[in-house]
Parts: sequence; C-alpha cells; structure tokens
Amino acid sequence: MSFKTCEDKAETISRCLQLAILLEISAYPKPGNVHRTSDFKETRFEHFLASAVAVAPHLKKAAQQGMEVTAKKINPSEIGIGKIIKNAIESIMYWQRNGNTLLGATMLLVPIAISAGMLFQKRFSVATLRENIKIIVESSTPLDAVNVYEAISIAKPGGLGKVTELDVNETNSRERILDEHITLYDVFKIASTYDSIASEWIHNYRLTFDLGNPYFHHQIEYTKDINIATVHTFLKILSEVPDTFIARKIGLANAKKISVKAKTVLDKGGLTTMTGKTLLWKLDKELRDESNELNPGTTADITEAVLAINILRGYRP
Repeated sequence: MSFKTCEDKAETISRCLQLAILLEISAYPKPGNVHRTSDFKETRFEHFLASAVAVAPHLKKAAQQGMEVTAKKINPSEIGIGKIIKNAIESIMYWQRNGNTLLGATMLLVPIAISAGMLFQKRFSVATLRENIKIIVESSTPLDAVNVYEAISIAKPGGLGKVTELDVNETNSRERILDEHITLYDVFKIASTYDSIASEWIHNYRLTFDLGNPYFHHQIEYTKDINIATVHTFLKILSEVPDTFIARKIGLANAKKISVKAKTVLDKGGLTTMTGKTLLWKLDKELRDESNELNPGTTADITEAVLAINILRGYRP
C-alpha cells in the first residue's frame, strides 16, 4: 500500500482503527456486551457507532504525531498522548449522550495509531509496531497522566472502585503526579495489577499480540467469517483472562467463573456448532443484568486492539 502524503497515511491509519471499533461492536453475540442485536438499558448500539465517528480525527492526530517522531521533529515524550486521549473522550461525549463507550479502547488504540504513524514510508511490520508502542508508552509524561485522569473524569466509567495509591477521584492525586514527576506509564504500572488496559501498557500489549492476535489469525483462516473470528477471539481472551472490569465490580472469583463459561462455549465449538451457539446465546443472556455488573467491557477493548493490528496489516472484511 502506497501513500502520496503524510495526510493520506494518517487518514488511512485512522480509518483502519475506526473499522476495528465498528467490527468489534457489531460482532454478535458478544456475551454481556452491546452488539448489533442487543443493547443495554441506557447505552445502545448507535451510541458506539457515534463514538467510532467521534474518535476518528483523534486517531488521525495520533498517527500524525507518530510521523513527527520518525521525522525527528519531536521526541516521543512530546507527542502529548494524554492530551490526545482526553480530546478523544471529549469528542465521544459530545457526539453521543449515554456515557462511557470507548475509554478503554481509546487508551489502547491511541498508542497503536502513533506507532503505526512511526512506520510511515516503511514496510508494515507487526514486530516493529510493537517495538514502537513500547517506546511511546514508556516516554509518557506527568502531564499525560493528568490529562488521562481528566479523560476518566469526563467519561465517568463504572466500576472504578477506590484504590489506595493515586486514586483518580482524589483531588490531590493530580497535584502529586506533577509534584513528584509521576508519568502516565508509572500510573499504569500501579494499576496494572487490577486493570487489564493498564497491564497492556506495562507488558507491551501482551494479551493483544501474544494471545488475541494469533488466535484471530487462526479463526479468520479457519472460518472465513469476520463475525465468528471476532466473537471467538473475544471468548478466547475472556476464557484465559478474567475481565478486570467485572472483577472490580463483583470480585475476581466471580469473574473467573465467567471465564470458565467462556471456555466451555469455545470447547463446544462456539458459533461453528449448534451446541456452541446455544451455550453462547445462553451466556449472553445470563450476563445481561440490570446493573451491567457482568459486562466484560475490558475484553471488548482488547479485542478491538487485536482487530486494529490485523486491519493495519491488510485484513479487509
């Protein structure tokens, strides 16, 4: 794939990641999540569609900043990754009226967009993309951390709970971050023990690249069906890693029980067999409680990152 200008390249990267969001939200039945055949009481399928539109220009900006790094016009620490995330969340909240839809996904996709931009005029390589992500996240700054705290305050995600160190809801946390020069990477290092998004930042997107990516590859080759491949990748990640969004709300033990059920669905063939389909729809219904406490939202975010990598490398539905 050739590009005439940096603008062309950045736009293409943004569209790739936007498509990843749209394919993930459309995949059905993703148990316990909004998908094309099921909504939550407050948050509906169309709210995610609007959010995908809203986030696109900010993913483009992220890609452009990556190009600036490669051109040696800025250093990685000058990218402003936190500001990009905050601006993206502000746009998402403007374009739809039902709260947090893509906070976790945005935190994962913005580094991917920057890293893809750094590959401008180079042959795309998943390995190099991953190396770039490591450089980007480790170069984050205290100001990036403050901006992400503000993004979280804007999105008001559920299930945050209270933590003992640098709680996002504590008024003095942002002052401490700046006074003690605590970077966004440092903050995520603290959060990585109880949040999979933070853990992905700290462990160089381990679930995305080492678990989800090869499994999606196998599924798309085996089934030739993007919906099946996406749902099965979602289930694979959930089956091996209890969803931390659920764990924070109802406890790790309960999150592990859901992972066991996801594994059973896959073991029975998932969407490729009648037994698997029956179990999957049953699990989807079971996880749809009134308070959305059983929503594996973090697993969906990681699935979007997996799709993003594969679309960047050339997959098209």
